[in-house]
Amino acid sequence: MMKTRWTLRFSTTQTIMLSFLLAILVGSLLLALPVSSAGQEPVPYIDALFTATTAICVTGLVTVPTVSAWSFFGQAVILILIQIGGLGVITVLYGLLIGLHRRIGMGTRMLLQDSFNLNTLSGIVRFIRKVLFGTLVVEGIGALAYMTVFVPEYGIRGIWISVFNSVSAFCNAGMDIISEDSLCAYATNPVVNIVTCLLIILGGVGYIVWWDVIRVLKNGGWRRRKWFRDLTLHSKIALSATGVLLLAGTVAFFCLEYNNPLTLRSYSLPEKIMASLFQSVTTRTAGFATIPQQNLTNASAIVSVLLMFIGGSPVGTAGGVKTVTVAVLLVFAFAAISNREDAALFQRTIPRQAVSKAVAVVCMSFIIMFLSSVLLSVCTDGSALDIVYETVSATATVGLTRNLTPMLNVWGRLIIIVTMYFGRVGPISLVIAFHTRKEISNIIKDPTEEISVG
Repeated sequence: MMKTRWTLRFSTTQTIMLSFLLAILVGSLLLALPVSSAGQEPVPYIDALFTATTAICVTGLVTVPTVSAWSFFGQAVILILIQIGGLGVITVLYGLLIGLHRRIGMGTRMLLQDSFNLNTLSGIVRFIRKVLFGTLVVEGIGALAYMTVFVPEYGIRGIWISVFNSVSAFCNAGMDIISEDSLCAYATNPVVNIVTCLLIILGGVGYIVWWDVIRVLKNGGWRRRKWFRDLTLHSKIALSATGVLLLAGTVAFFCLEYNNPLTLRSYSLPEKIMASLFQSVTTRTAGFATIPQQNLTNASAIVSVLLMFIGGSPVGTAGGVKTVTVAVLLVFAFAAISNREDAALFQRTIPRQAVSKAVAVVCMSFIIMFLSSVLLSVCTDGSALDIVYETVSATATVGLTRNLTPMLNVWGRLIIIVTMYFGRVGPISLVIAFHTRKEISNIIKDPTEEISVG
């Protein structure tokens, strides 16, 4: 009698989503252990689950203070979760196998390709090696720079604080073990501000841009004034969009908060500029704060929501819908207004496929944010602005809050947990993961009929 053998197979997208879910569950169980708690009683499981999710999803929203609620063991677990979440569970797992010189098959290469949302399998193993090495180098340099401030202030504990902050900043996680007020005590410290901003930007600009810039510089691009021209279109868009958003955000916060007595009014001019720049940088999915977010004017909070929603660049540690996505949509929008069939950036035509994906990413992200806002409104008495600020922060994996997170009840915390998870795995991944219907043919299409739009 023949036995039927059942095998459970997952697509690459489903595998990536399940890997994050498994990491969250394992992390929550470790954090729920008594040894992870700084007090005599274990931290409630809902808070352990929330913390594991915010660490893996590199968000930074917390229901209990990271500095005082967790022991050294608990903080070490959180740091590991942040590093895994920043690089990706699949990347860390197979990075270890690559380090052990294990053979990486085609299926694994495709999994790594989808994990980083790359367009080709060519050189994927070499790419992973470079990502892991580059991450460790940048985080190491960041930790050493932090030590110049934290070691003199905290002694030997300053080393642990520096390492934790460096990893958290580079991975755009926004969690720290300094105080319950994030980096507000260092709002006027230039070293902490500059190092944190650089780590956030380097992590958020994306690994593809790293290697492209290094390629141009190695080829003598630094000697030419037009080195920017030798970059790929992706790098040009990512760097240009990042620069424009950082500058625009800095100017906006500087003007809107200049005379706000709760934020910048008492600062000197250089300190106001530095604090405005930091706010512009951290809203790009980093989550650190040198200004209490609840003290911002409504106008600044709205600007922050927009910057959080956009986020960083693709193939990096940042969240949001991404700079390249927004740039593509804007270019095609202006092309449509000008009655042009195609749109171009830097003398290159943007493919239609990129536009379709950009529209899908923005629409799905907005749906997640909207549903989360509505559900959270049912569970909390917070203001509409505070709730939207919270849900956009969770969807874009930012981690900034107007002091609403610690006030959430169990249902509110569960809503934010799910929102952070959806935001980290990506809105498009959700659709692909649950889309099981196979297309019969791409040749036969439904009839076309004109409609009115706009």
